[in-house]
Amino acid sequence: MSPSVLSAVGSGGIVGFMLGLLGGGGSILVTPLLLYVVGVAQPHIAIGTGALAVSVNAFANFADHAIKGHVWWRCAAVFSALGVIGALAGSSLGKAMDGDRLIFLFGILMVVVGALMLKPRKPTSVENRPVDLRMCLVTAAVALAAGAASGFFGIGGGFLIVPGLMLATGMPMINAIGTSLLSVGAFGLATALNYAASGLVDWWLAMEFIGGGVAGGLLGMMLATRLSGYKNILNRLFAALIFVVAGYIFYRSWGATTA
Repeated sequence: MSPSVLSAVGSGGIVGFMLGLLGGGGSILVTPLLLYVVGVAQPHIAIGTGALAVSVNAFANFADHAIKGHVWWRCAAVFSALGVIGALAGSSLGKAMDGDRLIFLFGILMVVVGALMLKPRKPTSVENRPVDLRMCLVTAAVALAAGAASGFFGIGGGFLIVPGLMLATGMPMINAIGTSLLSVGAFGLATALNYAASGLVDWWLAMEFIGGGVAGGLLGMMLATRLSGYKNILNRLFAALIFVVAGYIFYRSWGATTA
């Protein structure tokens, strides 16, 4: 196995392992790993290729949640359809932006995600809400905003979609997670196809990355049960890793953005 393939498979394994172990958040590492470990030279190719990897992983996890009955199908379909519009708009804007500046903004996003992971999750009460005009408008706004952010940065956006679904519909956390995965997959696919239309997706690299992610995900899920009592500590360690990676992004991109 060549060093380039090994780095791609290994990087995918890291992301899959984090997703399997923690249940989310790992996709935020896709673009930095492609840029700084795999060695993808162009930020836009890293984002487009990463979006495809995120999409495949999300659809795989969605199938598992669907089998377990965690998905609110009508809500998932409507949210995904509206969000894809936002993802196409966001990814078009991202493609038009200078790559180094886009990665610098990505670093800022990582700081936000890391801070959210450090915030303790409070139990939320389930409140069934009527399907009225207000609920539809809130859902549409959240879907468009989450899709736009997902497309712009080439990320899954689950950290936006899950609380957005709970806010708009009052669905329980487990249903919001399962329902959100269809949107994450759809947004990632829309972003990847938009980038692919401009020749900004490395398909072989994506397959290598995804292959590593599958293996890493299985290992992460195996350890998740054994380490379930340490999840808060693991989340904090992962947040610290995100901050370190964000700092490296700032270090690498600051000179480029001010040059």
